Amino acid sequence: MPSYAAPGTPATYNRVGVIRIGPSSARNVLVLEPGTSAGSAYFVPLAKWIVAKTPGWQVWSVERRENLLEDQSELKLFKQGKVSSTALFNYYLGYLKNSSITEHFQSIPDASVSFAKEWGMNVAVQDLHTVIGAAKKLGGKVVLGGHSLGGNVVTAYATWDFNGKPGADQVAGLVYIDGSSAPSPEASSIDGAPQPLSAAFANQELAALDAPKASPWLSFGGITAPYAGLFNATGSAAALLDPDAPSLGQVSGLLPTDIVPPVRVTNVGQYGYALNVGTSPTSLEAAQGHLGTGVAPQGPVHGWDGTGALTPISRFATMFSGVGVQNADGTEWYFPQRLTLDTAAVANGNANPAQSVLDVQSTMGHDLPHSLLIYAFAAHLGGPGVLVATQALAQQSGIPMSHLTLVDEHATYAHNDPAGAYPDNIFFDHLVPFLKNVGAG
Repeated sequence: MPSYAAPGTPATYNRVGVIRIGPSSARNVLVLEPGTSAGSAYFVPLAKWIVAKTPGWQVWSVERRENLLEDQSELKLFKQGKVSSTALFNYYLGYLKNSSITEHFQSIPDASVSFAKEWGMNVAVQDLHTVIGAAKKLGGKVVLGGHSLGGNVVTAYATWDFNGKPGADQVAGLVYIDGSSAPSPEASSIDGAPQPLSAAFANQELAALDAPKASPWLSFGGITAPYAGLFNATGSAAALLDPDAPSLGQVSGLLPTDIVPPVRVTNVGQYGYALNVGTSPTSLEAAQGHLGTGVAPQGPVHGWDGTGALTPISRFATMFSGVGVQNADGTEWYFPQRLTLDTAAVANGNANPAQSVLDVQSTMGHDLPHSLLIYAFAAHLGGPGVLVATQALAQQSGIPMSHLTLVDEHATYAHNDPAGAYPDNIFFDHLVPFLKNVGAG
């Protein structure tokens, strides 16, 4: 959809997308905002499950504008069965070590997209405003939810000053999936409540981002853009559609050494080892799930033992590859560093000096409607602070505690298990009655 005209951004990128799941006759919409480096397809398996259990609801998963920069061409062909997993790997990654591969992915030079240094919270909120406006035209209830950093965007939107009214006036409920309003990186939280950036720190970080050689994009887990996204998109797709082939990534010399198994593995074995709790490094906590026991003991090329998984690895790979969806996957190859910076100025919608520096207008945290219903789920990465921040958000606006659904599973659920766990899912078990309650209100 045409969206906010961000200063300096070419018109072709002033657009925001959604994947719509559910019957067109449904009038209620759950809008889901992905987290850091996550794309719209991430929510598709969960969305299909939600609409199967909640009549009258659609789910719209947001595809942020930065995904328009992605070259989905070879991934699309692989999903259609028109190219092999070897061709997929070589197009996106293999050429980096093999100069004989002449037709391949072209990374976008940072200098050509310097306008993306302005793609912060204001752009994300304005694009979300476009999405919610479209959802409201259906005439039903709208609930806004977000995973991880997407939870920060939910708070920013709910407390944003839209001509004297908070964004929460436009929705009937909020859903936080292991994310809320993040603590400042320069100050510890007080009783778990988020603390804002100082103006001095915000200016310092903004100046660093504005430096000529600074990248607009976040490095995920220490892996620079777009390669974290390429590793995940190709690895997940191969794990799902060609699981038993020997992994090319493992022997390529391109993967970080701490995600390379000590034995020869298949595509699914490599993918599971890289992102399963227990073998995945702490630098990739934001990408992890409980995917099973681990690399299968049988060789000589070892597969994956999914015994005991909360999130089946096939479902996990579907979330990130976007198999079944064309021209989108569950990762963001280019994620704006500015959006990460701006999250810490949201501070549960309380005005603070950093907001004027960063153009964050989340100042109406004490003005949310008393009728608002809120569901917050704490998993491993966000932890109990997700629930504390949610309670603080409600209390400062006088929202009754009876309107809150708070679930703490941080000791048992990894960061991506809420969206991925199946067929038993504690997050889902509370979400369905929450949505039904909103719809009945």
